[in-house]
Amino acid sequence: MLASKRILLGITGGIAAYKTTFLTRLLIKAGAEVRIVMTESAGHFVSPLTLATLSRHEVLTDFVREEDGATDWNNHVELALWADLMLIAPATANTLSKMASGTCDNLLMACYLSAKCPVFFAPAMDLDMYKHPTTRTSLEKLEAFGNTMIPATSGELASGLEGEGRMAEPEEIVRHLEESLLARLPWRGKHVLITAGPTFEPIDPVRFIGNHSSGKMGFELARAAASWGARVTLVSGPSQEQANHPLITCLRVQTASDMLEAAQSHFSDADVVIGAAAVSDYRPAETQEQKIKKTAETLRLDLVKNPDIIQTLASGKQGQFVVGFALETENEEENAREKLRRKQLDAIVLNSLRDPGAGFGGDRNKVSFIDKNSGIKSFELKSKADVARDILREIDARISK
Repeated sequence: MLASKRILLGITGGIAAYKTTFLTRLLIKAGAEVRIVMTESAGHFVSPLTLATLSRHEVLTDFVREEDGATDWNNHVELALWADLMLIAPATANTLSKMASGTCDNLLMACYLSAKCPVFFAPAMDLDMYKHPTTRTSLEKLEAFGNTMIPATSGELASGLEGEGRMAEPEEIVRHLEESLLARLPWRGKHVLITAGPTFEPIDPVRFIGNHSSGKMGFELARAAASWGARVTLVSGPSQEQANHPLITCLRVQTASDMLEAAQSHFSDADVVIGAAAVSDYRPAETQEQKIKKTAETLRLDLVKNPDIIQTLASGKQGQFVVGFALETENEEENAREKLRRKQLDAIVLNSLRDPGAGFGGDRNKVSFIDKNSGIKSFELKSKADVARDILREIDARISK
Protein backbone atom coordinates (compact mmCIF):
# COMPACT_ATOMS: atom_id res chain seq x y z
CA MET A 1 0.00 0.00 0.00
CA LEU A 2 2.94 2.37 0.53
CA ALA A 3 4.71 1.60 -2.75
CA SER A 4 5.35 4.85 -4.66
CA LYS A 5 3.54 6.89 -1.99
CA ARG A 6 5.05 10.29 -1.18
CA ILE A 7 5.17 10.69 2.59
CA LEU A 8 5.93 13.92 4.42
CA LEU A 9 7.23 12.91 7.85
CA GLY A 10 7.08 15.54 10.58
CA ILE A 11 9.26 14.97 13.64
CA THR A 12 8.85 16.91 16.86
CA GLY A 13 10.94 17.25 19.99
CA GLY A 14 10.33 14.20 22.14
CA ILE A 15 12.52 11.29 23.19
CA ALA A 16 10.54 9.01 20.86
CA ALA A 17 12.09 10.91 17.94
CA TYR A 18 14.94 8.39 18.01
CA LYS A 19 12.50 5.80 16.63
CA THR A 20 12.05 7.82 13.45
CA THR A 21 15.34 6.45 12.08
CA PHE A 22 13.78 2.98 12.12
CA LEU A 23 10.46 4.36 10.90
CA THR A 24 12.08 6.13 7.95
CA ARG A 25 13.94 2.97 7.01
CA LEU A 26 10.72 0.91 7.08
CA LEU A 27 8.87 3.43 4.93
CA ILE A 28 11.67 3.44 2.36
CA LYS A 29 11.77 -0.38 2.32
CA ALA A 30 8.00 -0.38 1.72
CA GLY A 31 8.63 1.59 -1.47
CA ALA A 32 7.64 5.05 -0.26
CA GLU A 33 9.45 8.30 -0.99
CA VAL A 34 10.03 10.14 2.27
CA ARG A 35 10.77 13.80 2.90
CA ILE A 36 11.28 15.02 6.45
CA VAL A 37 10.47 18.26 8.25
CA MET A 38 11.73 18.60 11.84
CA THR A 39 11.11 21.11 14.55
CA GLU A 40 14.23 22.75 15.97
CA SER A 41 13.91 20.86 19.25
CA ALA A 42 13.63 17.49 17.44
CA GLY A 43 17.26 17.91 16.44
CA HIS A 44 18.25 17.46 20.09
CA PHE A 45 16.93 13.88 20.00
CA VAL A 46 17.80 12.62 16.51
CA SER A 47 20.41 13.67 13.97
CA PRO A 48 19.16 15.42 10.79
CA LEU A 49 22.21 13.97 9.01
CA THR A 50 21.14 10.42 9.87
CA LEU A 51 17.62 11.04 8.65
CA ALA A 52 18.84 12.76 5.48
CA THR A 53 21.02 9.74 4.72
CA LEU A 54 18.16 7.30 5.28
CA SER A 55 15.54 9.31 3.36
CA ARG A 56 17.94 10.41 0.59
CA HIS A 57 16.54 13.94 0.91
CA GLU A 58 17.65 17.03 2.77
CA VAL A 59 15.95 17.32 6.17
CA LEU A 60 14.22 20.69 6.55
CA THR A 61 13.93 22.59 9.83
CA ASP A 62 13.28 26.23 8.99
CA PHE A 63 11.57 28.46 6.43
CA VAL A 64 14.84 29.97 5.26
CA ARG A 65 18.13 28.30 4.42
CA GLU A 66 21.42 29.97 3.58
CA GLU A 67 24.16 28.27 1.59
CA ASP A 68 27.34 29.83 0.21
CA GLY A 69 25.99 33.33 0.71
CA ALA A 70 22.71 32.56 -1.11
CA THR A 71 19.38 32.72 0.65
CA ASP A 72 16.50 30.42 -0.28
CA TRP A 73 13.25 29.39 1.36
CA ASN A 74 11.51 26.10 1.94
CA ASN A 75 8.09 26.33 0.33
CA HIS A 76 5.66 24.80 2.83
CA VAL A 77 2.77 24.89 0.35
CA GLU A 78 4.81 23.02 -2.25
CA LEU A 79 5.83 20.42 0.33
CA ALA A 80 2.25 19.92 1.46
CA LEU A 81 0.96 19.54 -2.11
CA TRP A 82 3.77 17.10 -2.93
CA ALA A 83 2.70 14.65 -0.22
CA ASP A 84 0.25 11.77 -0.68
CA LEU A 85 0.05 11.61 3.09
CA MET A 86 1.55 13.43 6.06
CA LEU A 87 2.69 11.66 9.21
CA ILE A 88 3.65 13.51 12.40
CA ALA A 89 5.58 11.18 14.69
CA PRO A 90 6.23 11.72 17.48
CA ALA A 91 3.46 14.24 18.06
CA THR A 92 4.21 15.87 21.40
CA ALA A 93 1.59 17.53 23.63
CA ASN A 94 2.93 20.92 22.51
CA THR A 95 2.57 20.08 18.81
CA LEU A 96 -0.88 18.54 19.29
CA SER A 97 -2.02 21.77 20.93
CA LYS A 98 -0.62 23.83 18.05
CA MET A 99 -2.32 21.57 15.49
CA ALA A 100 -5.64 21.88 17.27
CA SER A 101 -5.45 25.67 17.66
CA GLY A 102 -3.82 26.45 14.30
CA THR A 103 -0.72 27.99 15.85
CA CYS A 104 1.80 28.37 13.04
CA ASP A 105 5.23 29.16 14.43
CA ASN A 106 7.48 26.72 12.56
CA LEU A 107 7.88 25.06 9.17
CA LEU A 108 6.24 21.82 10.27
CA MET A 109 3.07 23.60 11.40
CA ALA A 110 2.96 25.58 8.17
CA CYS A 111 3.12 22.31 6.22
CA TYR A 112 0.39 20.80 8.40
CA LEU A 113 -1.95 23.75 7.91
CA SER A 114 -1.34 23.61 4.14
CA ALA A 115 -1.87 19.86 3.78
CA LYS A 116 -4.70 18.63 1.55
CA CYS A 117 -3.67 14.97 1.89
CA PRO A 118 -4.61 12.56 4.71
CA VAL A 119 -2.80 13.44 7.94
CA PHE A 120 -1.76 10.84 10.52
CA PHE A 121 -0.24 11.57 13.91
CA ALA A 122 1.33 9.37 16.58
CA PRO A 123 1.18 10.96 20.06
CA ALA A 124 4.11 10.47 22.44
CA MET A 125 4.40 11.89 25.96
CA ASP A 126 4.33 10.96 29.63
CA LEU A 127 1.18 9.30 30.96
CA ASP A 128 -0.14 12.27 32.95
CA MET A 129 0.34 14.57 29.95
CA TYR A 130 -1.42 12.04 27.72
CA LYS A 131 -4.43 11.88 30.08
CA HIS A 132 -4.62 15.63 30.74
CA PRO A 133 -7.91 17.24 29.65
CA THR A 134 -6.15 19.70 27.35
CA THR A 135 -4.42 16.85 25.52
CA ARG A 136 -7.67 14.88 25.25
CA THR A 137 -9.35 17.99 23.85
CA SER A 138 -6.59 18.39 21.27
CA LEU A 139 -6.91 14.74 20.20
CA GLU A 140 -10.70 15.05 19.85
CA LYS A 141 -10.37 18.22 17.77
CA LEU A 142 -7.80 16.69 15.44
CA GLU A 143 -9.93 13.61 14.81
CA ALA A 144 -12.91 15.91 14.21
CA PHE A 145 -10.76 17.68 11.59
CA GLY A 146 -10.42 14.33 9.80
CA ASN A 147 -6.88 13.60 10.97
CA THR A 148 -6.13 10.00 11.95
CA MET A 149 -4.56 9.18 15.31
CA ILE A 150 -2.22 6.23 15.69
CA PRO A 151 -2.87 5.60 19.40
CA ALA A 152 -0.09 5.62 21.93
CA THR A 153 0.59 2.34 23.70
CA SER A 154 1.34 1.41 27.29
CA GLY A 155 4.82 0.58 28.47
CA GLU A 156 7.92 1.99 30.12
CA LEU A 157 8.21 5.74 29.61
CA ALA A 158 11.26 8.02 29.59
CA SER A 159 10.27 9.29 33.03
CA GLY A 160 10.66 5.77 34.41
CA LEU A 161 6.92 5.43 34.93
CA GLU A 162 4.80 2.70 33.37
CA GLY A 163 1.63 3.63 31.52
CA GLU A 164 -0.04 4.96 28.41
CA GLY A 165 1.73 7.55 26.28
CA ARG A 166 4.46 5.56 24.58
CA MET A 167 4.59 6.20 20.81
CA ALA A 168 3.53 3.22 18.72
CA GLU A 169 6.46 1.20 17.43
CA PRO A 170 7.59 1.91 13.84
CA GLU A 171 6.25 -1.46 12.60
CA GLU A 172 2.85 -0.68 14.13
CA ILE A 173 2.81 2.79 12.56
CA VAL A 174 3.56 1.35 9.10
CA ARG A 175 0.87 -1.31 9.54
CA HIS A 176 -1.63 1.35 10.59
CA LEU A 177 -0.80 3.49 7.55
CA GLU A 178 -1.22 0.53 5.20
CA GLU A 179 -4.55 -0.54 6.70
CA SER A 180 -5.91 3.02 6.71
CA LEU A 181 -4.88 3.61 3.11
CA LEU A 182 -6.41 0.31 2.04
CA ALA A 183 -9.70 1.19 3.71
CA ARG A 184 -9.82 4.47 1.76
CA LEU A 185 -9.29 2.85 -1.66
CA PRO A 186 -12.29 2.92 -4.02
CA TRP A 187 -12.04 -0.69 -5.26
CA ARG A 188 -11.23 -2.36 -1.97
CA GLY A 189 -13.02 -5.72 -1.89
CA LYS A 190 -13.42 -5.93 -5.66
CA HIS A 191 -11.94 -8.66 -7.83
CA VAL A 192 -10.65 -7.58 -11.24
CA LEU A 193 -9.80 -10.12 -13.96
CA ILE A 194 -7.48 -8.86 -16.70
CA THR A 195 -6.01 -10.57 -19.76
CA ALA A 196 -2.79 -9.16 -21.19
CA GLY A 197 -0.09 -9.69 -23.79
CA PRO A 198 -0.05 -11.81 -26.92
CA THR A 199 -0.76 -15.50 -27.32
CA PHE A 200 1.69 -17.81 -29.10
CA GLU A 201 0.17 -20.60 -31.17
CA PRO A 202 2.79 -23.30 -31.89
CA ILE A 203 3.45 -24.46 -35.45
CA ASP A 204 6.19 -26.87 -34.43
CA PRO A 205 8.60 -27.06 -31.47
CA VAL A 206 10.45 -23.88 -32.52
CA ARG A 207 7.94 -21.75 -34.48
CA PHE A 208 4.69 -20.08 -33.56
CA ILE A 209 2.06 -17.63 -34.71
CA GLY A 210 2.02 -14.51 -32.54
CA ASN A 211 1.96 -10.72 -32.64
CA HIS A 212 3.91 -7.69 -31.41
CA SER A 213 1.95 -7.10 -28.19
CA SER A 214 4.22 -6.37 -25.21
CA GLY A 215 1.51 -6.71 -22.55
CA LYS A 216 2.34 -3.25 -21.16
CA MET A 217 -1.23 -1.96 -21.30
CA GLY A 218 -2.66 -4.95 -19.47
CA PHE A 219 0.03 -4.82 -16.81
CA GLU A 220 -0.54 -1.10 -16.26
CA LEU A 221 -4.25 -1.79 -15.85
CA ALA A 222 -3.41 -4.46 -13.27
CA ARG A 223 -1.14 -2.08 -11.35
CA ALA A 224 -3.75 0.68 -11.44
CA ALA A 225 -6.52 -1.62 -10.20
CA ALA A 226 -4.29 -2.93 -7.40
CA SER A 227 -3.40 0.62 -6.40
CA TRP A 228 -7.15 1.19 -5.98
CA GLY A 229 -7.29 -1.74 -3.56
CA ALA A 230 -8.69 -4.40 -5.91
CA ARG A 231 -7.59 -8.02 -5.86
CA VAL A 232 -6.33 -8.60 -9.39
CA THR A 233 -6.03 -11.81 -11.36
CA LEU A 234 -3.81 -11.09 -14.35
CA VAL A 235 -3.75 -13.76 -17.08
CA SER A 236 -0.79 -12.94 -19.30
CA GLY A 237 0.52 -14.41 -22.49
CA PRO A 238 4.29 -14.35 -23.17
CA SER A 239 5.54 -10.96 -21.93
CA GLN A 240 8.64 -9.48 -20.33
CA GLU A 241 6.50 -7.33 -18.05
CA GLN A 242 6.42 -8.04 -14.31
CA ALA A 243 3.62 -7.47 -11.80
CA ASN A 244 5.27 -6.97 -8.42
CA HIS A 245 2.33 -6.11 -6.22
CA PRO A 246 0.88 -8.15 -3.33
CA LEU A 247 -2.67 -7.73 -4.67
CA ILE A 248 -1.81 -9.05 -8.15
CA THR A 249 -1.78 -12.74 -8.97
CA CYS A 250 -0.16 -13.24 -12.37
CA LEU A 251 -0.95 -16.43 -14.29
CA ARG A 252 1.39 -17.06 -17.25
CA VAL A 253 -0.03 -18.83 -20.30
CA GLN A 254 1.00 -19.42 -23.91
CA THR A 255 -1.96 -20.10 -26.18
CA ALA A 256 -5.45 -18.66 -26.59
CA SER A 257 -6.97 -21.89 -25.30
CA ASP A 258 -4.75 -21.70 -22.20
CA MET A 259 -5.76 -18.08 -21.63
CA LEU A 260 -9.46 -18.84 -21.97
CA GLU A 261 -9.24 -21.75 -19.54
CA ALA A 262 -7.38 -19.66 -16.95
CA ALA A 263 -9.77 -16.71 -17.35
CA GLN A 264 -12.86 -18.91 -17.07
CA SER A 265 -11.61 -20.40 -13.82
CA HIS A 266 -11.54 -16.92 -12.22
CA PHE A 267 -14.49 -15.32 -14.00
CA SER A 268 -17.36 -16.26 -11.71
CA ASP A 269 -16.24 -14.18 -8.71
CA ALA A 270 -14.88 -11.23 -10.71
CA ASP A 271 -16.55 -7.83 -10.48
CA VAL A 272 -14.75 -6.25 -13.44
CA VAL A 273 -13.27 -8.08 -16.43
CA ILE A 274 -10.91 -6.34 -18.88
CA GLY A 275 -9.76 -8.14 -22.00
CA ALA A 276 -6.60 -6.26 -22.92
CA ALA A 277 -4.80 -9.26 -24.45
CA ALA A 278 -3.95 -9.33 -28.15
CA VAL A 279 -5.18 -12.87 -28.75
CA SER A 280 -4.16 -14.67 -31.96
CA ASP A 281 -7.27 -15.02 -34.09
CA TYR A 282 -6.10 -18.31 -35.59
CA ARG A 283 -3.95 -21.30 -34.70
CA PRO A 284 -2.51 -24.13 -36.77
CA ALA A 285 -4.96 -26.98 -37.22
CA GLU A 286 -2.13 -29.34 -36.31
CA THR A 287 1.07 -28.75 -34.37
CA GLN A 288 3.99 -30.68 -35.79
CA GLU A 289 5.93 -32.73 -33.25
CA GLN A 290 9.23 -32.20 -35.09
CA LYS A 291 10.70 -29.05 -36.61
CA ILE A 292 9.44 -28.51 -40.15
CA LYS A 293 12.35 -28.82 -42.59
CA LYS A 294 12.96 -26.17 -45.21
CA THR A 295 12.64 -28.38 -48.28
CA ALA A 296 9.96 -26.83 -50.52
CA GLU A 297 9.74 -23.34 -51.99
CA THR A 298 6.39 -22.77 -50.30
CA LEU A 299 4.74 -23.93 -47.09
CA ARG A 300 1.04 -24.22 -46.52
CA LEU A 301 -0.49 -24.04 -43.06
CA ASP A 302 -4.11 -24.90 -42.33
CA LEU A 303 -5.42 -22.55 -39.66
CA VAL A 304 -8.50 -22.78 -37.48
CA LYS A 305 -10.18 -19.98 -35.57
CA ASN A 306 -9.30 -19.50 -31.90
CA PRO A 307 -12.04 -18.92 -29.34
CA ASP A 308 -12.93 -15.27 -28.78
CA ILE A 309 -12.01 -15.02 -25.12
CA ILE A 310 -13.77 -11.80 -24.13
CA GLN A 311 -16.91 -12.74 -26.08
CA THR A 312 -17.01 -16.16 -24.45
CA LEU A 313 -16.67 -14.62 -21.01
CA ALA A 314 -19.25 -11.89 -21.69
CA SER A 315 -21.81 -14.43 -22.88
CA GLY A 316 -21.85 -15.93 -19.39
CA LYS A 317 -21.71 -12.77 -17.31
CA GLN A 318 -23.84 -12.51 -14.20
CA GLY A 319 -23.34 -8.95 -13.05
CA GLN A 320 -19.71 -8.57 -14.13
CA PHE A 321 -18.76 -5.38 -15.97
CA VAL A 322 -16.93 -6.63 -19.06
CA VAL A 323 -14.62 -4.41 -21.11
CA GLY A 324 -12.95 -5.35 -24.38
CA PHE A 325 -10.23 -3.75 -26.49
CA ALA A 326 -10.35 -2.96 -30.19
CA LEU A 327 -7.16 -2.22 -32.10
CA GLU A 328 -8.23 -0.90 -35.50
CA THR A 329 -6.54 0.46 -38.61
CA GLU A 330 -9.62 1.66 -40.53
CA ASN A 331 -13.21 2.65 -39.77
CA GLU A 332 -12.10 2.59 -36.16
CA GLU A 333 -15.17 3.78 -34.28
CA GLU A 334 -17.62 1.91 -36.52
CA ASN A 335 -15.73 -1.38 -36.11
CA ALA A 336 -15.34 -0.87 -32.37
CA ARG A 337 -19.06 -0.27 -31.89
CA GLU A 338 -19.86 -3.39 -33.93
CA LYS A 339 -17.58 -5.47 -31.67
CA LEU A 340 -19.14 -3.91 -28.59
CA ARG A 341 -22.60 -5.00 -29.73
CA ARG A 342 -21.69 -8.41 -31.12
CA LYS A 343 -19.63 -9.48 -28.13
CA GLN A 344 -22.23 -8.25 -25.60
CA LEU A 345 -19.70 -6.04 -23.83
CA ASP A 346 -20.44 -3.26 -21.38
CA ALA A 347 -17.71 -1.09 -22.87
CA ILE A 348 -14.84 -1.22 -25.32
CA VAL A 349 -11.53 0.63 -25.45
CA LEU A 350 -10.58 1.71 -28.96
CA ASN A 351 -7.07 2.49 -30.04
CA SER A 352 -5.76 2.95 -33.53
CA LEU A 353 -2.43 2.01 -35.05
CA ARG A 354 -2.76 5.16 -37.15
CA ASP A 355 -2.19 7.39 -34.12
CA PRO A 356 1.54 8.32 -33.98
CA GLY A 357 3.19 7.06 -30.80
CA ALA A 358 0.36 4.68 -29.90
CA GLY A 359 0.03 0.92 -30.21
CA PHE A 360 2.23 -2.10 -29.51
CA GLY A 361 5.51 -1.97 -27.66
CA GLY A 362 5.62 1.71 -26.74
CA ASP A 363 5.03 3.40 -23.41
CA ARG A 364 2.21 5.63 -24.63
CA ASN A 365 -1.26 5.10 -25.99
CA LYS A 366 -4.22 7.09 -27.27
CA VAL A 367 -7.64 5.60 -26.65
CA SER A 368 -11.37 6.23 -26.72
CA PHE A 369 -13.74 4.65 -24.20
CA ILE A 370 -17.11 3.61 -25.67
CA ASP A 371 -19.91 2.19 -23.51
CA LYS A 372 -22.97 0.14 -24.45
CA ASN A 373 -25.18 3.25 -24.18
CA SER A 374 -23.24 4.81 -27.08
CA GLY A 375 -21.34 7.18 -24.83
CA ILE A 376 -17.81 7.88 -26.03
CA LYS A 377 -14.92 9.71 -24.39
CA SER A 378 -11.67 10.26 -26.24
CA PHE A 379 -8.34 10.95 -24.56
CA GLU A 380 -5.11 12.54 -25.71
CA LEU A 381 -1.89 10.60 -26.22
CA LYS A 382 -0.66 9.68 -22.72
CA SER A 383 1.60 7.26 -20.93
CA LYS A 384 0.05 3.81 -20.63
CA ALA A 385 0.02 4.23 -16.86
CA ASP A 386 -2.14 7.35 -17.24
CA VAL A 387 -4.31 5.62 -19.84
CA ALA A 388 -4.91 2.76 -17.39
CA ARG A 389 -6.11 5.22 -14.75
CA ASP A 390 -8.39 6.94 -17.28
CA ILE A 391 -9.95 3.59 -18.20
CA LEU A 392 -10.53 2.66 -14.55
CA ARG A 393 -12.14 6.02 -13.86
CA GLU A 394 -14.55 5.47 -16.76
CA ILE A 395 -15.41 1.99 -15.49
CA ASP A 396 -15.83 3.24 -11.91
CA ALA A 397 -18.21 6.00 -13.05
CA ARG A 398 -20.48 3.31 -14.53
CA ILE A 399 -20.34 0.62 -11.86
CA SER A 400 -20.78 3.14 -9.03
CA LYS A 401 -24.14 4.40 -10.28
